[in-house]
Amino acid sequence: MTYHQTAIISDLHGNIPALAAAVSDARERSVRRFVCCGDIVGYGAQPREALDYVMRLCVGGAAFEDGSDLEDGICLKGNHEDALLTSPEDFNPKARAAIEWTHHEISDGGGKDAGLRYWDFIGELSASATDDKAMFAHGSPREPVREYMLPRDIHDLPKMKANFAAMERDICFVGHSHVPAVYYEDGRLYTPSDTEGPYALGTGPGRRAIVNVGSVGQPRDGDPRLSYVIFDGETVQFIRLKYDVDTSATLIRNVPDLPDYLAERLFVGR
Repeated sequence: MTYHQTAIISDLHGNIPALAAAVSDARERSVRRFVCCGDIVGYGAQPREALDYVMRLCVGGAAFEDGSDLEDGICLKGNHEDALLTSPEDFNPKARAAIEWTHHEISDGGGKDAGLRYWDFIGELSASATDDKAMFAHGSPREPVREYMLPRDIHDLPKMKANFAAMERDICFVGHSHVPAVYYEDGRLYTPSDTEGPYALGTGPGRRAIVNVGSVGQPRDGDPRLSYVIFDGETVQFIRLKYDVDTSATLIRNVPDLPDYLAERLFVGR
């Protein structure tokens, strides 16, 4: 069975200029399928547009201007989607303000019928998924929605062991921390700093890998360029790409209910 060239995106956070740039770049690289590891919304000023975009990308094979169709993809639930469905009580005040505004925008901003469509989509998102080659989660293999994987965790042996024990494939792709990295079962850590690869990840007992794809909409590794990954079933390529940060920041500042801090952090990748 052919494994289609797949773009794995995560943490879009309502940032349409970044998402559009990532999708355009992926299409130029012959990507035929998209997997979104969650956090479509939150922080950014265009949650409905982001939901529309992902529904086109990941569900039903979206048609693009070049006439070609995408293969069916996967979209997962992130902690921001979970907060929309339950409560943002564990969010910091800025994130809580953003999710409360986002809840209103989804429910009322596009009209009642549109709101119901968005809520139906969000409510059906899974916490994790697998295909023939990989597992996908938002946070981690053992706690798919909320657990962070950060570079310092490579030294937390119980945490790493528990996460590798929870993996359903030799490779698991995650997001959530917004920091791109590869965590190897044998204790190695790799943190890409630019567009790198493609290169093969070792698989098999003792050589499995958890790959954090970084964030499209709000990078936090000190690099404001968006981050995503391309996977062809065998090799991984990290992509870092500039996008129109000014427009994304202006859109946030134009929403009185969104803290300006959420715009300012886009410029520094924090």
